[in-house]
Amino acid sequence: MVARQTVCLRKAADGDRGCVVKFDRFLGNPKVTVERIIEHWGELTALAAVGRSVLAIQDTSEIGFRTHAERRRGLGEIGKGNKHGLLLHAMIALDGETGQCLGLVDGRIYTRHERQTIPHGRRALADRESARWLATAQAAGDLLGETAAEVTVVADRESDIYEEWASVPGPRLHLLTRAMKDRRLAGGGKLFATAASFAVAGRGVVDVAARPGQPARQANVELRHGEAAIRRPDGSDASLCESVILRLVHVVEPAPPDGVEPVCWYLLTTHRVGTAAAAWRIVEMYKKRWVIEQFFRLLKSQGLGLEDSQVESAERLMKLTAIAARAAVVTLQLVQGRDGRQPDGRRPDPASLVFDAVEIEALDAVAKHSYAPRTKLQTNPHPPKTLAWAAWIIARLGGWDGYPRTTPGPITMANGLRTFQAIVIGWRARDV
Repeated sequence: MVARQTVCLRKAADGDRGCVVKFDRFLGNPKVTVERIIEHWGELTALAAVGRSVLAIQDTSEIGFRTHAERRRGLGEIGKGNKHGLLLHAMIALDGETGQCLGLVDGRIYTRHERQTIPHGRRALADRESARWLATAQAAGDLLGETAAEVTVVADRESDIYEEWASVPGPRLHLLTRAMKDRRLAGGGKLFATAASFAVAGRGVVDVAARPGQPARQANVELRHGEAAIRRPDGSDASLCESVILRLVHVVEPAPPDGVEPVCWYLLTTHRVGTAAAAWRIVEMYKKRWVIEQFFRLLKSQGLGLEDSQVESAERLMKLTAIAARAAVVTLQLVQGRDGRQPDGRRPDPASLVFDAVEIEALDAVAKHSYAPRTKLQTNPHPPKTLAWAAWIIARLGGWDGYPRTTPGPITMANGLRTFQAIVIGWRARDV
């Protein structure tokens, strides 16, 4: 899938019908489960996270498939009920300093079989879809907590759940979530009014991602920070503590352009935030949440084309999605690894983060044969056998000219991976 940038079985197998049949049997094998595939996601990630400060970013994306009344493929409703598909809840791990993707951590893939008739607020947390936020955060602690120096689970507003604040954090496991609601505080008052009462601690500029009808832009913002003890909501589990003390970082755009929605972030975290510098660090952590949106794009419209799959059943589509998620992460790692940026004193990520030993041999042969140094600007500037070194070679195979005035994107990487896969087939067969 990575090499050919498709989940279409026929295309991924390069027309080899026997290979298609084998893979179809794999998807249909009852011993192959979505849960086991997801469990495998984190094995390499845990190794890559050793000693690092890790951002574990989680979010949910709807995967829509073409269906009609006679062929629903066992898929439930998504969106507003006008489409059918499944939902992928995924967590990816990033190096907290560089933003480099270390791999997938955990997640859940499911489809809705029926509409809920009991209101959301009257159901126990275990019976609500939102339980996935807690389960995935806890999985991050279990998988990475023993090896990483620190883990911060980052999520958007849907993850602002009191049960999560009260039960998940640990000594090296932190939460960072954008507040969804104007919560009541233990000492009286409300969260948003309290944030507005904090003194301005600094001013700066943040990049705002493009939205439908609004291009990407930069916003001049004010920064405030302080502490807030949020009160346990009425109707929640009475065994939970009555309040949780969190740090609140408020980022607001006081004078947005006409007709533009202003930036207004209420960021809640379990990290200590005693200075403006610490508050800006929280903002930088939260901004890295957008990497998971790139992951979803690589999985769908700008990469593997998962939503075009014609696999016939929901069970097989869920397994296919679990495998495709791993392929999308590998592509993301290559795109990120293209410039090789690392903090001072940090060793570059090895090519083995993505490629096996035989593939690294093939990369080395391609580098020596096709991309031997000619001019300074067209010389691979990265240390051999590193991820950046590999990404540079893959980008050249994808049509990039090697000059630093441009940077290769996902499409270039996809084209390079397709070419490289053909090379690897020949390389593996060289001694046959």
